[in-house]
Amino acid sequence: MLISPNSLKDDFERLEAIEKASLRLVVQALYDYRDTAEDIFTIESDLVADIGEDITREALDKLGVSKIDQRLFGKIDYKKARYLFHPDFAIKQALFVDSKAEKASGHGTATLQTSQFSLIVRQFRSNEKVEVQGKLPCIIENSFITTTIFVKYNYDKIDGKNLLNDITIAALPNGFLQDIYNPTAQDTIFIAGRDAHSLGEEFRVRLSFKRLKEKARWRVQNIKLHPDEFHWDE
Repeated sequence: MLISPNSLKDDFERLEAIEKASLRLVVQALYDYRDTAEDIFTIESDLVADIGEDITREALDKLGVSKIDQRLFGKIDYKKARYLFHPDFAIKQALFVDSKAEKASGHGTATLQTSQFSLIVRQFRSNEKVEVQGKLPCIIENSFITTTIFVKYNYDKIDGKNLLNDITIAALPNGFLQDIYNPTAQDTIFIAGRDAHSLGEEFRVRLSFKRLKEKARWRVQNIKLHPDEFHWDE
């Protein structure tokens, strides 16, 4: 009944179907929770990063997913080992959902750490080619296909209050899809991160929502606040 995650190394269509279904799950959870999310941003006085993390976890817990008794590790806010059921197959999945919160002026990117993705970052920095391998495996313990989704809360600060503008959700490709989404330094979905290598800071990179959307429109979705309706961008 269950397919092996190793079979996805060359089955890109099925792998993308898994990631699209997972993105739909996260988008639906946050869409259902958007009014509460707006209230929390306005009322809470915690750091916006902590607020975003809480909202993501609460939204997904409220919707609910299937569960497998397997502990997952990593610097990601929401981690869940689960079964993913598709009309044509089922598979074990390690679902990782991380939250970012930045002022609306920075809505076009999300800053990532190498522990949060399995792709190789291929890009130019200071006119030199860079290749940095993500530390998240494509498959965990030879059993769980990894899927990483990033939630970006775009807000403004007005009169001392944080006002949520909208929510961007992006599905980052699994490393098996490297040659489609980041085959070369010239053809990349990444831009330079906010790290200072000369100061010994850990490598970070920014995912460009625009570049990812140019590769596959469905991979980046945007949720407006009430009363605007949501329309899936295919």
